[in-house]
Amino acid sequence: MSNLAKKYEQRVEQTTEQVMQPKTKPLREDKRSVITPGEKFLVAIFAIVFCIFAVKIVATESAVYDMNKEIQHMETTIQKQEKTNNDLALEVSELSTYERILERAKELGLNLKEQNVKVVE
Repeated sequence: MSNLAKKYEQRVEQTTEQVMQPKTKPLREDKRSVITPGEKFLVAIFAIVFCIFAVKIVATESAVYDMNKEIQHMETTIQKQEKTNNDLALEVSELSTYERILERAKELGLNLKEQNVKVVE
């Protein structure tokens, strides 16, 4: 047999085999999603935890801001009170000079006796 006859014979065999084999429906492949339900659950849990932490961070920052604002207010109040205290201390030192006390005593009718004076430090 020649090559041409062999080729023809092989083709006939292949076609008869194809005819004899029943055509089966290709198995239907389930189209599965790329993401499994477990992965979806994990992503949902992660998203919820992320949102909770984000809200917690914002709440904490808000509390820190309020506390800083209160601290600034207190510092301002303290500075004003210190200024008032310093002014009053200066006034006390001015009013407690020896000359002023002697002058005030003379206005009230008190006289100074040198022998009754005691120096106190």
